[in-house]
Amino acid sequence: MEIVLFLIYTIVAVAAIIFTSLKEIHMLQLNGYKFVEHTRWMRKNIKQYIYQILLIIVQFVLLATGATAPMLIALTLVNACIIIRSVQRKKAKKPLVFTARVKRLMVTFWIIEVIIIGGSSFIWRGEFSSPWLYILIGSGIYLTPALIVLSNVINKPIESSIQKWYINDAKRMLRESPNLHVIGITGSYGKTSMKFYLSELLNSQYNTLKTPESYNTPMGVVKTVRMQLKPTHEYFVCEMGARRVGEIAELCGIANPHDGIITSVGPQHLETFKSIENVVKTKFELADYIPADGKIYLNGDNELIRKKYSEYKNAVTYGLNEGNDYRAADISVSDRGTEFTVIAPDGSTCKYATKLLGEHNVQNLLGAIAYCHGIGIPLQKLVLPVKKIAAVPHRLQLLDTSGDLCYIDDAYNSNPNGCRAALNVLGLFDACKILVTPGMVELGAKQEELNYEFGTEAAKVCDFIVLVGKSQTEPIYKGIMDSGYPVENVFVASGLDEAIDKVKNYKTDKKKIVLLENDLPDNY
Repeated sequence: MEIVLFLIYTIVAVAAIIFTSLKEIHMLQLNGYKFVEHTRWMRKNIKQYIYQILLIIVQFVLLATGATAPMLIALTLVNACIIIRSVQRKKAKKPLVFTARVKRLMVTFWIIEVIIIGGSSFIWRGEFSSPWLYILIGSGIYLTPALIVLSNVINKPIESSIQKWYINDAKRMLRESPNLHVIGITGSYGKTSMKFYLSELLNSQYNTLKTPESYNTPMGVVKTVRMQLKPTHEYFVCEMGARRVGEIAELCGIANPHDGIITSVGPQHLETFKSIENVVKTKFELADYIPADGKIYLNGDNELIRKKYSEYKNAVTYGLNEGNDYRAADISVSDRGTEFTVIAPDGSTCKYATKLLGEHNVQNLLGAIAYCHGIGIPLQKLVLPVKKIAAVPHRLQLLDTSGDLCYIDDAYNSNPNGCRAALNVLGLFDACKILVTPGMVELGAKQEELNYEFGTEAAKVCDFIVLVGKSQTEPIYKGIMDSGYPVENVFVASGLDEAIDKVKNYKTDKKKIVLLENDLPDNY
């Protein structure tokens, strides 16, 4: 009977370890497999680990007070069932991707777990009434979060070697493409839109490759080159993202861009950058890399960029303000799209129309037009390609305009300037304007202040505001209330599903336009 109970106990414990390990690996993947970022995330979310820490302590307290094996078995089985149930109930927005790296991590983790479970079973073989046997096996569940971190640390030398090989292979492929023109794009915001717009315009004249979706890390760029680069490609538009000083320089070392575009510099990822000065320094690592015969295109309307652009002789500025080399004027924005005129450095002009919404999209389109004109494409040849451009998914994308409910999907955005631009677009509509947002993250010490400002600005535009998550959105709520906004028009939802249900239930005579502003990843 004892051995049957032991086997049942072990099976349930292993099931709990499987569920817990998958959840922890998922969070580690979302945190970029970085030790510092993941452990910082664990400290921030210590509440979800306190329960398991307490259970470890309870085990030893029970042992000290003469606990029997059945008591410890019952404790662990109840906990295992709770873990399995809680992990099953949570649906991920971005599921765990079972990459080769994840599989290697799982192998290392299970070697450690087998040592714990198998070693315990061997030491106390035949002694199925020993409380120590069940304490050690139970600890395999409770220590899973720490063991995942340990496995990642153990695998680091292997992963570094594998990544180095892939990076060198991508560099080789780029060297063997002498006719390929590489354009690096970076910025605190707007870089993905710029990449998309520029590649669409270039594709109208040249065979162009771009990094897909938000592939803007070293391995994302490497994967794009190794999987998609062909000898027929003439241009490679490479998005470059960063969370720390030196990461843009690292990407430049891989992609070797001849030209570059910096779309913006602002307060984003301040949690890892630590200061706005470090953000500026990192974004301009792209400008520092561009050779003398290349060009760096800069958003001249951005205050932080304006302070730096005079240091670069090969700089070309674009923007809506006077003084830029390429300027957009006569901007007309409506809920149906935008019209504007581009004035080039040589004085030539051309009028454009686009389905995209908002002045900030004009800025990004202008940067793409400026680059294309700079390489010799006449402005007039870009009119039709500009007209054909659709919104980038999840970036002020207008969805489902039929019926009495319409969504503006800006879920990817999470920076102050982008939020401000989205509210401006929402304000264009003659409708019942509703905001749904969980707020902004990764803004370091400024996070509370910037979310408070977001709340005050939302109060000026929106008829109803739905906040997602109570603790995360407290600064936004305070900003809304301090603006004298009607309390009955604000609702705090526990999750996105509840928020959407609330939106659908609002009664109004006008059509409802719902701005979905930012969608935090699963690790938030």
